[in-house]
Amino acid sequence: MADITLAAYSYGSVLFDPEVPCITTQWHSFANRQQFQSMMNEALVCYEEESKRTSPLGWLADTRQMSALTSDDQHWLNTDWNPRAYAAGVRHICIVQSENVFGQIAASSYSAKTLASQEYEIQPVTQPTIVEAKHWIQKNLQLHPVLP
Repeated sequence: MADITLAAYSYGSVLFDPEVPCITTQWHSFANRQQFQSMMNEALVCYEEESKRTSPLGWLADTRQMSALTSDDQHWLNTDWNPRAYAAGVRHICIVQSENVFGQIAASSYSAKTLASQEYEIQPVTQPTIVEAKHWIQKNLQLHPVLP
């Protein structure tokens, strides 16, 4: 079964894969601050709604086409979005490695700051492909389910 598109924009999409199961943020290109934060918030709402029907539920960040993130967006992720994601039940974020160095730096910075947080415990994990990321999420959900 293919991913179900929950939202689609020129810069990214929010997807649901019921077979894994997981919500995916898939970046297609650079997103400005408003676009980035809006899509991340929309994806979190989708996660919260789907987790009422599907538990456990994973989170996948497809950053293959992602470019740089500003330091303000990095700060927002770690101080605003991550605590809300944790409260919604997100405990692991599987990141598909970016194909460009700017996206790789953004993901690496996000991972380091997330792991260093004392406010929440979200573990970011990087995988080289979508297939490996979805396999990792399936295995991880079986080992460490977060139930409502």
